[in-house]
Amino acid sequence: MDLSTLRNIGISAHIDSGKTTLSERVLYYAGRIHRIQEVHDGSGGGATMDHMELEKERGITITSAATQVRWKDATINLIDTPGHVDFTVEVERSLRVLDGAILVLCAVGGVQAQSLTIDRQMRRYHVPRLAFINKMDRTGANPDKVVEQLRAKLNCDAMLMQLPIGRESDFQGIIDLILEKAYYFDGDNGEHIREEPIPADMVAEAHTARQRLLETLSMYSDELMEILLAEEQPPVEMIYDVVRSAVAELEFTPVYIGSAYRNKGVQPLLDAIVRLLPSPLDRPSKALTTDREGHQQEMQLVPDPEKPTVAMAFKIVEDPYGTLTFMRLYQGQFVKGGTYYNQRTGRKERLGRIVRMHADQRQEIDEASAGDIVAVLGMDCASGDTYSSEQKYCMLESMFVPEPVIRMAISPAKRDGADRLSKALHRFRREDPTLQVSTDEETAETIIAGMGELHLDIYIERIRREYGVEVEVGAPKVNYREAPTQAAEFNIRHRKQTGGSGQYAHIVGQLDVLPEDAPESFAFEEHITGGRIPKQFIPAIEKGFRSMLSKGPIARYPVVGLSVRIDDGSYHEVDSSDMAFQVCAQTAMRETFPKTRPILLEPVMKIEIECPTQFQGSVVGNLTARRGIVLAAEVHGPEVRIEGEVPLAETFGYSTDLRSMTQGQGTFTMEFARYKRLPRNLEEDIIAERKKAAMAGTR
Repeated sequence: MDLSTLRNIGISAHIDSGKTTLSERVLYYAGRIHRIQEVHDGSGGGATMDHMELEKERGITITSAATQVRWKDATINLIDTPGHVDFTVEVERSLRVLDGAILVLCAVGGVQAQSLTIDRQMRRYHVPRLAFINKMDRTGANPDKVVEQLRAKLNCDAMLMQLPIGRESDFQGIIDLILEKAYYFDGDNGEHIREEPIPADMVAEAHTARQRLLETLSMYSDELMEILLAEEQPPVEMIYDVVRSAVAELEFTPVYIGSAYRNKGVQPLLDAIVRLLPSPLDRPSKALTTDREGHQQEMQLVPDPEKPTVAMAFKIVEDPYGTLTFMRLYQGQFVKGGTYYNQRTGRKERLGRIVRMHADQRQEIDEASAGDIVAVLGMDCASGDTYSSEQKYCMLESMFVPEPVIRMAISPAKRDGADRLSKALHRFRREDPTLQVSTDEETAETIIAGMGELHLDIYIERIRREYGVEVEVGAPKVNYREAPTQAAEFNIRHRKQTGGSGQYAHIVGQLDVLPEDAPESFAFEEHITGGRIPKQFIPAIEKGFRSMLSKGPIARYPVVGLSVRIDDGSYHEVDSSDMAFQVCAQTAMRETFPKTRPILLEPVMKIEIECPTQFQGSVVGNLTARRGIVLAAEVHGPEVRIEGEVPLAETFGYSTDLRSMTQGQGTFTMEFARYKRLPRNLEEDIIAERKKAAMAGTR
């Protein structure tokens, strides 16, 4: 495979911006499918990339789907990702392994809540992107306003590369500002592209827009600036080179326009993907390696099939034929039947089969080279694991996994379903790192925790359908946190004498509040001088404190925002041990943390509501009644978009209430924003409730 013509890209967007509809057109124009299917297909067929039954029924993307297409001389590995924030880990792990992305925006909605989250994810993994303003045929379509929002809200240098010919129901085609030509999309599915001169009434507008674009691009190239200052016309290839390098540096975002549903503007976007987004050769990756002295160093990975293999398992899916592990190869190659080492566990594993995925269909191949994305069978691993052909070779940086914010109890309706429920939860937990499964020590209930109501609803429905288990579900519960509000000192001595050697440990220090901008939720420092406590016991002290963080003393919720400092102490030559200092630290935490006057924190969600303007009053009133606050309200013609914050505890059942308030016309999206202090009266109720549950559990 010629790596210079390979593109690994993802399509990401806010919910209902048209990602899957766009993916369907890409597959059709590239010849991968021969009939376009729609997301909301009356026949129940559904889009190609939404292959799960639940996705077809609900008209939403739940899991990311991968495929490979050919466009002209290039090969494109394409991943279509979900828009719902509840499935954000699908976007997270896809962007971790991609070389470029398409940020799809609605021409009416513009930059919405989930667009901001996707922007953060793209920046986290340094993914270059193009923007595509979709739904240009909708009433109220305004690409200029969307570009302004990209600049203001996402702080990116965005410029239109095209102008629309007509808008809303009159949207006919596009003008390419670099090539200075007009393009129209004829035929039943827009497959015939007609090239014409720019319409006479748009020549002046196109000339002005092109000059503005070139002036912006000249900031990234001295050579281009000199040509413009000399009032000459730059060569087209030079313009593309400047755009390509500015995109690769994450400095410039080219914006394309179209209507995927009306089959307009998709082929020029495909041209831009090949022309402007980087290949694996342009995106060198780094990994961490450990030298003989145990020091970690960065090493550069090269997409060369002759070098030792390095690959990342970024997604795991179990289906009737076995466990599929999606892999991105950064270096070396995979060969069917070859053996590779899991760098985390050190285990040697044989690679059974290599398949290239097209949604849920698979095509077997014998080998895959650096830069490619494939699925393999026969690997037993976790999401984020690194594989190499050599033992202890290197580790790739893993992906960010957000903490779950909602949990609920789940149990089989009939006793004979317990085994199947256990199997289902084991499988789903392996597939999805944001789904956590635990057992409540007090009530012995099985607890599942996830990113939102929809996230857990989908898994409960999948347990019913795929495993035939009817389940009973408890009311959703909120993941509160405990945090200190003031410093408290401790001086704890642990002394225990039994028949043999005793236990002795003594620590003196302080618990304090971590600053809000601290990168971690727990910090440990030691300032021991003069060998009062030997260095070998310090890790045991830290371990003792950390072991107490999962359940705080006031309501048994996880502790955050805590800083521990050890200033002094003492030890005994014979009786001191790691275990003695660990127990001493646990005692210090148990006895001292209540003196920090701890409070409960609750998760607060960022909410974005869209509804007709006549319902604005009742929607805002309802949000306020739920202890929410309105941050902004923008009116777009007959619709209003309300942005606000609301505590997660007050959002259960909100979708039903919003539908009834807005006669079924209101929609909303939510994502986790931050933790904030719970009001005192509610805090007392929750503490009392937890104590009551604990007492019931001990009986």
